[in-house]
Amino acid sequence: MLENFTGTTPRLQVVLDHSHPCCPSKAEMLKQHRELSMSIRRTIENNEEAGIRPSKTYQSFVAAAGGHRELNFIEKDVKNYITREVRNVSEQEDAKEFGKYLLRMKEKNPNFFFELQLEEDQSIKLVFWADARSRAAFEYFGDVISFDTTYNTNRYNLVCGSFVGVNHHGGNAPKGFLTDQCASMKKALEACMPTTIHRWCIWHIMKKIPSKLNRYKGHADIEQEMSQDVWNSHSKDSFDRNWNDFLLNFGLADNKWLSDLYEDRHIWVPIYLDHHFWAGMRSTQRSKSMHSFFNKYITRNSSLIQFVKQYDNCLESREQAERESDAADFHTLIPCATKSSIEAQFQDAYTHAKFREVQAQFRGKANCITRLKNSALGYSVYDVGEQVSSSIFNKFVVTYDSVAAEVKCECLLFESRGILCRHALSVLSFEQASQVSPRYILERWSKKVKRRHTHIKSSHDEPLMEPRSKRFNQLVFRSQNICKFASESEELTTILHRAYDNVMAEMEALKAKRKGTSLSHEDANLESVNELQSPPRIRTRGRPKNRLGSKLEKQIANGTKKKKTKVLSEVKVMFFKFVAIEFIFLVNRLANV
Repeated sequence: MLENFTGTTPRLQVVLDHSHPCCPSKAEMLKQHRELSMSIRRTIENNEEAGIRPSKTYQSFVAAAGGHRELNFIEKDVKNYITREVRNVSEQEDAKEFGKYLLRMKEKNPNFFFELQLEEDQSIKLVFWADARSRAAFEYFGDVISFDTTYNTNRYNLVCGSFVGVNHHGGNAPKGFLTDQCASMKKALEACMPTTIHRWCIWHIMKKIPSKLNRYKGHADIEQEMSQDVWNSHSKDSFDRNWNDFLLNFGLADNKWLSDLYEDRHIWVPIYLDHHFWAGMRSTQRSKSMHSFFNKYITRNSSLIQFVKQYDNCLESREQAERESDAADFHTLIPCATKSSIEAQFQDAYTHAKFREVQAQFRGKANCITRLKNSALGYSVYDVGEQVSSSIFNKFVVTYDSVAAEVKCECLLFESRGILCRHALSVLSFEQASQVSPRYILERWSKKVKRRHTHIKSSHDEPLMEPRSKRFNQLVFRSQNICKFASESEELTTILHRAYDNVMAEMEALKAKRKGTSLSHEDANLESVNELQSPPRIRTRGRPKNRLGSKLEKQIANGTKKKKTKVLSEVKVMFFKFVAIEFIFLVNRLANV
């Protein structure tokens, strides 16, 4: 500090006492007094893998301890530990760990498949993998696949392309393939899967209407009319007529976007596609549900190894959901909504999720009015009017062959979703049919079929923990039952405390006894070798010397050093005097200004 005395020359004075009041109660906030125990660290790691935010993790510690003051760390310590220890993966190590993950999965199950494409510098260009359970499920549910590439997942800006199907709850080429409106994907599918029916996601197309047509007057009416034509045209001819009228009424005949859409109508307009089976999928929204899962755990800064860990979690959560649904199908029964024996037929055969969809059609039958149009030789044609609002009725033509027990509706719900529509059910009710043909009860939705993939576990990577962490987890797991038993009474708790004290004393004695011991080749084993630790690292100034030198060399070096030190000290004194004179001169100049 700088002090002014009575003279004109100021002088420097060093004060060694504290220049601020000390507060012992705030010492706990200092970094050297804060610490994350092993138990805390393991909980943070587990919560991070489960996708629990750091703030929530810290709040759980606060709640368990009984307040912030009871913890010897702060929220920042939790976040720092996650950043520095849990997520800290270099780009070089990231690719190596990702490769090791793929090899571990292949070793666990030979049916795990992966393929990597590399750049010239051996960096990862793209990777494809499919776990054994998903491949087995494809045998049963690979008829319709949704493929979406609109999700960025990691720090390398790699795009995640997810292949998503529909199981009974909701190795050949798939019959149907859903993608976004992508011309290159269209060409690729035509080349690689010529027998597969390609469908564009109608949700993406309809969502583009405002941005593509908002420059036109009355664009809200345009959007409504276009939606009406797309969704409520029940034949290809009616769609073509309605589309042409739509373009003429709004003066859109020259709009290139609409012209291109019409040229490609066979891969996105429902009436052109619904005579094929799509398992209820018209958009890639099932892929988006996967994205919403990843959004909980993955950020743009995530590494490859972090992504595959969360991919494992996603597969495991889907597997668990399927197991729970299968158990519910086996043990419980959803009551029928009507007295129909046909509804009871579906109740007995279908999974809960699919039977609920069937029940929705039975309830919708109440809005239908059935009228026989003509009939000959057991073949009947019906007009079924459905009231969809207070003033709107839609009309559907339904045919029924009593000899073949075949019913068909022009809405094509059964053909596209595998569920009989309310119009067909109305006709069956009119015909007083007590059962439906087995062709209308799809094995795909059955809860009674035993499928091979349900016996295969999804490929979940085991955490690679150090031996100490493994032992810690095992001890914590075993101690839970002891603590639960001891907490029943004060006497049992006292016994456990006494046992803990005795065990702690014994372990400390063993640790003190082993301190500084030696390990010979006769006593060494794998367990004792795993206990070995690296020597403490010594940080030196400058470049470390490889040769230590003898005692005589050190004495000679020390003598030379003392002479150099004396000369240097004299130089330092002269330099200090010069700096002091310059400083005093500068202060005087400032005082006179």
